[in-house]
Amino acid sequence: MSRKDSKGRNLHYGEGQRSDGRYSFRYKDAKGKNRTVYSWTLTIHDQTPEGKRPGMCLRQMEKQIQKDLFDRVTETNMTVLELAEKYIETKTAVRMTTLAGYKTLLNFLSQDDFGARRITDVTTLEAKHWIIHLQRDCGKGYSTIHSFRGVLRPAFQLAEDDDLIRRNPFSFELATIVINDSVPRIALTKNQERRFLEFVESDKHYSRYFEEFYILFNTGLRISEFCGLTDADFDFKEKSIRIDRQLMRSSKMQYYLEPPKTECGTRFLPMNKRVESCIHLMLDKRKAGCESFKVDGVSGFLSFDKNGRPRVALHWENYLKYAVEKYNSLYKDALPKITPHVCRHTYCSKMARNGMSPVRLKYLMGHSDISVTYNIYTHIGFEDVKNEVLKS
Repeated sequence: MSRKDSKGRNLHYGEGQRSDGRYSFRYKDAKGKNRTVYSWTLTIHDQTPEGKRPGMCLRQMEKQIQKDLFDRVTETNMTVLELAEKYIETKTAVRMTTLAGYKTLLNFLSQDDFGARRITDVTTLEAKHWIIHLQRDCGKGYSTIHSFRGVLRPAFQLAEDDDLIRRNPFSFELATIVINDSVPRIALTKNQERRFLEFVESDKHYSRYFEEFYILFNTGLRISEFCGLTDADFDFKEKSIRIDRQLMRSSKMQYYLEPPKTECGTRFLPMNKRVESCIHLMLDKRKAGCESFKVDGVSGFLSFDKNGRPRVALHWENYLKYAVEKYNSLYKDALPKITPHVCRHTYCSKMARNGMSPVRLKYLMGHSDISVTYNIYTHIGFEDVKNEVLKS
């Protein structure tokens, strides 16, 4: 091949022109393989020969190749689904609930067209459109989308680090793409908490759960921590509750124990006289023989269902839900949705209103980051500041 083209222009190293007038560029890829690309034009100023398909000029192709080689991008046919699977394989020390979330994503990608896309073809624009598609067309909530992106973003980063792609198409802020439709967790007011507990205590049916509800509102326990409590966790002399496990149940109805959600989750909580009284009542009404039921070698749980199995988060979510529904069917001044986490959030807000320092409250709540605790203080509203001002 000539070192000049048919127009007398000098050709660069690796460039050539074939007898049919087509230009070529030969190079070695990141793996050392010989590659050749072709174009009917050398520069952007050339006209494509009549009857030939227009395309990128050779010099533009060279720049792209050089950039790829600089970034050491290798060719791959890996799909988005395969990349997600490869990334998840690296996550060995995760909780079963996290593994369940991974499985949900993989099942979705296996049926969605996006899962079959080659990772080298996915652009940032396409990634954004897919995120929008999840909310608009698939009806996925913000939390689910956040979880999906929480896997794909580091997975694509892994591909970038391994030189499979040039840049991560998911490195954008999620909140700028889709609407956060998550329902904010709002603490009950002092009046709402009082009305709900008074109703439960006096109701013929729901009074059987009063002690448990009261404890949730007055300890700030995560519901899985509460379910994991056993006889051995109470020190009535020191007035303390030891928290060092969570009781969980899988979708296959298998019970298992996990350590607290964060390292700071292992802690001791003080119990006031009413909480202590509620604990004694729970122990007194526990079905005989149930305390011997073991999960991972641990026994002595406090509350059991009709089948003699320890109650888990779902039980208490339903009991609270149905109790609120009954209350709202009887009274005009309706209560908002109450979940176990609302009970926890209410306790945290109550302690903040009472003047507890963020550092001490962080310990009580088992937060790993004090910014989470500080966020509670932003939920204090007009009535709280009004009362403070009127006191002065």
